[in-house]
Amino acid sequence: MEEITPAVALTLSIANTMCESGISSTLKISQLENVTDAVYMLCDQKGQSYSNGEVDYMMEDVSEEPEEKSLSEARSLSSSANDFGGSVLESEEDDVLVSDATVISEGLIVVDARSEISLPDTTEIDNGRVLATAIILNETTIDQVPTAEVLITSLNHDVNMEVSASEVVIRLPEENHNVARGSRSVYELDCIPLWGTVSICGGRSEMEDAVRALPHFLKIPIKMLMGDHEGMSPSLTHLTSHFFGVYDGHGGAQVADYCHDRIHFALAEEIEKIKVELCKRNTGEGRQVQWEKVFVDCYLKVDDEVKGKISRPVVGSSDRMVLEAVSPETVGSTAVVALVCSSHIIVSNCGDSRAVLLRGKDSMPLSVDHKPDREDEYARIEKAGGKVIQWQGARVSGVLAMSRSIGDEYLEPYVIPDPEVTFMPRAREDKCLILASDGLWDVMSNQDACEFARKRILWWHKKNGALPLAERGVGEDPACQAAADYLSKLALQKGSKDNVSIIVVDLKAQRMSKTRS
Repeated sequence: MEEITPAVALTLSIANTMCESGISSTLKISQLENVTDAVYMLCDQKGQSYSNGEVDYMMEDVSEEPEEKSLSEARSLSSSANDFGGSVLESEEDDVLVSDATVISEGLIVVDARSEISLPDTTEIDNGRVLATAIILNETTIDQVPTAEVLITSLNHDVNMEVSASEVVIRLPEENHNVARGSRSVYELDCIPLWGTVSICGGRSEMEDAVRALPHFLKIPIKMLMGDHEGMSPSLTHLTSHFFGVYDGHGGAQVADYCHDRIHFALAEEIEKIKVELCKRNTGEGRQVQWEKVFVDCYLKVDDEVKGKISRPVVGSSDRMVLEAVSPETVGSTAVVALVCSSHIIVSNCGDSRAVLLRGKDSMPLSVDHKPDREDEYARIEKAGGKVIQWQGARVSGVLAMSRSIGDEYLEPYVIPDPEVTFMPRAREDKCLILASDGLWDVMSNQDACEFARKRILWWHKKNGALPLAERGVGEDPACQAAADYLSKLALQKGSKDNVSIIVVDLKAQRMSKTRS
């Protein structure tokens, strides 16, 4: 094997916590020693850099001719649809850094440093500017957070320096190294949601749409996602989920606005009920069935509140309830909602708004539009005594161009609020998720929308570099925002006459632009 040139890394011991608590103390270097394994695997691209605020992050080769086996191990991830992980520079086009939640090799897990580790920006070694690519954390049974004594590695000499890192690598104990690559332990790491939204009137005189994005929405019990831990730490009981919703109103904006303010609260209430049931006993229900129950009960509750059938909370008041309809009976709204966590994407849909996932090069619809001429919907409407009439397209009673919605009381029981639910395990090939109203989907195919969004995200990063770690997940992501804006403009150019509302979620954890020599 070729002699390995100097590398930079940090090693320290932490308590047995993967994501539950951060490291708050500023870390300082006290000693130099030789480490040549994990850092080697992280630094596989020559002379690449990206910007973090005013600091250029450099990624240097640690070997002129990397050994093929080591590089292969560094990039190895399970291809199972049940395994989630980011990609490591998957192509010239994608320019993707190691994911925040990626198994690098046996016994190594990468997590995002962000603000939990207080570190300065750069390091001076031999008069050259070098950034520590990784901090290697040894998981131990010590019940304390690390002290300020940290080991930094180099083949040269002792220096007194401070260092920053874009990634933290946790080295698992030896007894855990027999876990297969891509094991579910990767789900123990919170992913940082990156999203952008747009909502425009388009060809309409009034805005009747609404969008909602809530990062770090709530903790979901593991049993609702993966059953009995399936190889994960028994101490891990919940995963963080992130909420995204698009509501396309018709007949007025009242119901869409109410869904914007209320559905996520109603969803949290229904998930809490499942939590209580899981604590008391094993329900014996499959996870798909559990999620269908959660979302159906959520949507039915909101629909009853909209129609004044049950008391509803007053927006802005914690305890005041009223028993009155939100809107006239001719007003309604679609509702497509996605819960995104590190292991799964759960989508519920009522109406003709849509959620589409880009996995690899293929678009995957995670919802199916509720149109009156859909074979099963047509049969359901006819069975209930309703009629589907062709008038500028198929319409319920010749009026409504969708067969399910929240509100629209005047079309009961033909138009129902029951959502359809998709429970989708995440895969490493997942690139982006788009939720949008029919103002987009009426003029653009799933594949085109996903490709335009992906390319626009890459274009933004190539033009602007990487987003500083401290800013990731705080507010809308500018790359995703650029993608959402671009899609909305394309929709108008293609002739959309409707309101256009779009959420673009970047499912790749980190991206960077390449510098050409």
